[in-house]
Amino acid sequence: MEQSYYLIREDFLPEAMRKTLEAKALIERGKADSVADAVQMVGLSRSAFYKYRDGVFPFHTIVKERIITLFFHLEDRSGTLSQMLAMVADAGCNVLTINQNIPLQGKANVTLSLNTSGLQEDINVLIQRLKGLEFVEKVEILGSGA
Repeated sequence: MEQSYYLIREDFLPEAMRKTLEAKALIERGKADSVADAVQMVGLSRSAFYKYRDGVFPFHTIVKERIITLFFHLEDRSGTLSQMLAMVADAGCNVLTINQNIPLQGKANVTLSLNTSGLQEDINVLIQRLKGLEFVEKVEILGSGA
């Protein structure tokens, strides 16, 4: 089942949820050695902590950068990289790194690392559009994650 998330202002959260967040922060920062210590420090029962710990998170821990690294095998033609970069930018991606090797026998390899958090379409749609460029021979996903 897909999870739904809501952005709620802190003062609207029940006290037990706020204290759960405080306890989790104490543990994360090393200010408390155990759950028992953390809940005692914030004045929360362990049962309430365990009830909410997997369901309440600070906003910054949910919103993470999404990074993908793509490998391209291209025909060596003038303007190919700029066309690819324009397509990537139009899709809402931010280019983090570009690595282009010296062309050999009319072929070039390019690796792009992209931040896809602003992507305005499915990544697979973008990859298919990139594959559709006449000078692109191959596109591979080398890695993805935050």
